[in-house]
Amino acid sequence: MGDSQPSRENVEEEVTGVVEAAKELQESAATHMSRSNNEEQALRQRAISLDSNILRLSSLVHSLLDNHGIDHKSAEKLEDELYRARCILVDGDAASFLPSKAHGRFLKMFLGPINVRATRKDVQLKVKEEYNSYRDRTALLFLLFPSMLLTLRFWIWDGCMPAFPVQLYQAWLLFLYTGLALRENILRVNGSDIRPWWIYHHYCAMVMALVSLTWEIKGQPNCAQKQRGVQLFLQWAMMQGVAMLLQNRYQRQRLYTRIALGKAKRMDVVWGETAGVVGQLWLLCPILFILQGFEAYVGFLLLKTSFIGVVSEWQVIVCGVLLVLMAVGNFVNTVQTLKSKSRFKAKMKKSKSK
Repeated sequence: MGDSQPSRENVEEEVTGVVEAAKELQESAATHMSRSNNEEQALRQRAISLDSNILRLSSLVHSLLDNHGIDHKSAEKLEDELYRARCILVDGDAASFLPSKAHGRFLKMFLGPINVRATRKDVQLKVKEEYNSYRDRTALLFLLFPSMLLTLRFWIWDGCMPAFPVQLYQAWLLFLYTGLALRENILRVNGSDIRPWWIYHHYCAMVMALVSLTWEIKGQPNCAQKQRGVQLFLQWAMMQGVAMLLQNRYQRQRLYTRIALGKAKRMDVVWGETAGVVGQLWLLCPILFILQGFEAYVGFLLLKTSFIGVVSEWQVIVCGVLLVLMAVGNFVNTVQTLKSKSRFKAKMKKSKSK
């Protein structure tokens, strides 16, 4: 028994060996990190140089086209090749070596000074898929929640909704728009093409939901007149839910096709201003324009009820102004998208005729 016990000298030797092994491992790790940093810096310089070269060549093609130094068909072919090269650069692992977009105050306010950019492309794509999944879930709730409130108003509440269910719905809207804004800011940092307006649109919707939580829901007497704005807003929310479901179904299929053809990046997403093929334009655009008009109408109605004294709280004025502002912004961005699509189609027809 006594011989099997380790001696003091053996223990000291083993401890010394462990300390030396830790020092050697630390030196090896430091050498590896230094070598990796040098290689990463070299790759970063190559990626930035290639990105600048693509932008330079694209500008050069446009200059040649303006000076009639190249025909439209050749210029379009070169532009397609340059765009594919940029998609390869941005969609591949080399994208992690490109400079990232600024995080912005919104992310810093909620998450602090942390880096939310994923270095691996598979992680970035998981972020995008989670965003799409979140939109799918919320689109269905966007349709069901106001439908349930309006049904209960007619069948159970005798045309006068109590305050708590409406405020619960408004709290859910605040959670929804905050979640969308956070996810969209993270997607932009990771290379997505979301237009800034749609993020600002969700900022406005967040403010409106927060303000509406402090809005006293009036009851009897004249409940129907006092809650007219709430009723119209719930009807608009139902239409918005239908439009979101249609967008998720049709536009995402078109986006996947564009990604397969090399005409879009894998981190690109679809939102309210986008549309797919011609048949989808005829279906989605009227719905979007009706939604925008109805949103502006609800906003003006809220302002009217405030000015004539039916509901004179300041929250009504703020919500009315925000609804009108969002409707105008959505309309302008939709028209801009349709114009860009029309210019692209005209360019394609012109190049084919030649």
